[in-house]
Amino acid sequence: MTRARIKVLGERNLALVDVHAGTNTVVLGNRVLSVNEIQFDNPIIGTVYGTLLNYKGALEKLGDAVNDKPYGSPPLAPILYIKPANTFKHYGAAIPMPPGIEKLEIGAALGLVIGKLAVAVDEKNALNYVAGYTIVNDVSVPNESVYRPGVQHKARDGFCPIGPWIIDCHEVENPDDLAIRVFINGILQQENSTSNLIRSVSRLLADVTEFMTLSPGDVLLVGVPEDAPQAKVGDKVRIEIAGIGSLENVIVDESEINGRGKI
Repeated sequence: MTRARIKVLGERNLALVDVHAGTNTVVLGNRVLSVNEIQFDNPIIGTVYGTLLNYKGALEKLGDAVNDKPYGSPPLAPILYIKPANTFKHYGAAIPMPPGIEKLEIGAALGLVIGKLAVAVDEKNALNYVAGYTIVNDVSVPNESVYRPGVQHKARDGFCPIGPWIIDCHEVENPDDLAIRVFINGILQQENSTSNLIRSVSRLLADVTEFMTLSPGDVLLVGVPEDAPQAKVGDKVRIEIAGIGSLENVIVDESEINGRGKI
């Protein structure tokens, strides 16, 4: 069993529970419940920061374009963007398909949940600032913008499902070697690993906090692997990260979602 924190819909605080990441189940007393038997809420209280081009394959796909305008050279520092609160969704919630859009890009990302104020942290001690890990679906409207991520592409309502829980940092032996898989309608569409990061988890934290403070509750995404799969209305999306669990959501037409974001 693995120690994790969950947020149940209607409850004010996070609850400390035991989970089975491999089976996506929660131990409550003498009962073992499937994640589908629990009404989860978003477990995040801070700001979510995304990172671009932190997978080796993603940068390699740009080829010589990184030396052309407007880029001029490969990125020298992390390329960050914000997934604001309006984008947040919980496990099982519907992801809205905006009018006029046919497909959405599914961004499977490991989220680092910050546990204490992080300012200019040393790479050797960076993991001491991580409270835990979660799964994030960094949804985006497919586009070609790289160095300047468009708000209209990444910050639309419902474009950041998170969860189902936050795995305690001590339960993850090596965040730089976690398998990531994306399934659409039960079919494997993408497979990668955090072992392919350009900046390791510790290095990324050190580089980001060199110029920006991260506060307790904030989440830093390590990046999205290259060749992110796309999903259409009606597709069921599942992101699996080894040792963390699985995050499931369904794509629905924006007009079909009620105020709570449930189907």
